[in-house]
Amino acid sequence: MSKKNKSALEEKKGVSVSEITNATSIKSIKDKRKAEIDTDSLTKSILNKDITALSRAITLVESKNPKHLDKANTILKNCLPHANNSIRIGITGVPGVGKSTFIETFGKHLTSLGKRVAVLAIDPTSSITKGSILGDKTRMEDLVKDENAFIRPSASGESLGGVARKTRESIILCEAAGFDVIIIETVGVGQSETTVHSMVDFFLLLKLAGAGDELQGIKRGIIEMADAIAINKADGDNLKRAKLAKVEFNRALHLYPEKSSEWQPKVTVCSAIKNEGIDTIWEIILEYIDLTSNNNYFNQKRNDQNKYWLIQTIEEQLKSEFFNTPKIKKALSEQLKLIENNKTTPFAAADYLLKLK
Repeated sequence: MSKKNKSALEEKKGVSVSEITNATSIKSIKDKRKAEIDTDSLTKSILNKDITALSRAITLVESKNPKHLDKANTILKNCLPHANNSIRIGITGVPGVGKSTFIETFGKHLTSLGKRVAVLAIDPTSSITKGSILGDKTRMEDLVKDENAFIRPSASGESLGGVARKTRESIILCEAAGFDVIIIETVGVGQSETTVHSMVDFFLLLKLAGAGDELQGIKRGIIEMADAIAINKADGDNLKRAKLAKVEFNRALHLYPEKSSEWQPKVTVCSAIKNEGIDTIWEIILEYIDLTSNNNYFNQKRNDQNKYWLIQTIEEQLKSEFFNTPKIKKALSEQLKLIENNKTTPFAAADYLLKLK
C-alpha cells in the first residue's frame, strides 16, 4: 500500500507483543482505571480543548454505573456555562444513502473554513447480540486525521429515535471543548428518527434518486421535520434522476403547512464522493440560522428542547432507579415466572410491581 493511500487503521505503528504483555504495563493500566476521577481537572482539560479528556468525559457520561452519575453531572454542570455556542446539525437517511461519506466530505469542507467539527456517530445496536460495530472512524479516514475534527461513535443501545442514550450530554461536552459545529449522524432506520430533531438546530435528510424512495419519502413525519433535503450520489448516470427527484420533493414540500420557524425547507442535489454541492448545503444551513436567529425561533427552539430533555431525564432516572431496586428485582423475577405459568397477566404483574415501589 502506497504512503499516499495509507489507511487510517495503519497510520500509527502498533504496540509490540512484549509491551502489552509486560506485567508492569498491565499494572499501570489497571491502576489508572482504578484512580479516582478528578472532575475539576477533567473539566479544565476539556475547556483547554484536550480531546483525550473529552473522550474520557463522554465515556463517563455514557456509563451505566450508578457510581459515575454524580461525577458525570458535576462535569456537565461545570461545562454548561461554556456550551451553546455551536451549530447543531442532525443528519439522517436510509442505510446506503452515503451518510458517512457525506459527513466526511462535509466535515472537511467545514474545517477548511476554519471550523472545529465534532461528529457524534450513532451505530445501531443488535437486539439479539446487543453488540454494535462502531466502525464510523474507519469510514471517515480523512476526517479522523484532521486535527480540527473529533469523531465519537456510540451505540444506540435501547434508545429509540436513532440516537444514543447520552447524545444530548455529549453535545454539551463537545461545545465546551470549543467545537463550532456538532454533527449527529443517526442510525438511519427511517421514520422513527424523531429524537434527534429534539436536540439539533438544523435537520438534514439525505435521500437517493432512482432507488424507489422518492414516493416512499414523501410522507408526513420525517419529511415534515426536515429543514433541507439533499439528494446524494447525484453524479454520473444518476445525475438526471437526482434532478428529477429534486423537482418532485420540491412539489411535495410546498403541500405541507408553513413551519413556525417561517423557514421554507429547501431541496438540493450533491455528490459527496465528488465533493459537489457540499458548499451549497452549508450556505443553506447558514441562511436558516440567520433567519431563525433574527425571528427568535432559534433561541425559543433551544429552550423548548431543554424542557423536553428535563422530562426525558426524569423518566430515564426513575426507570433506572426502579429496576435497580433489590426488592423490585426479586419481585420482577417472581412475576415473570407467574406469567410463564399463566398465573397472572402482564398488566396485573406491572400493577403489582409499581405498587411495591
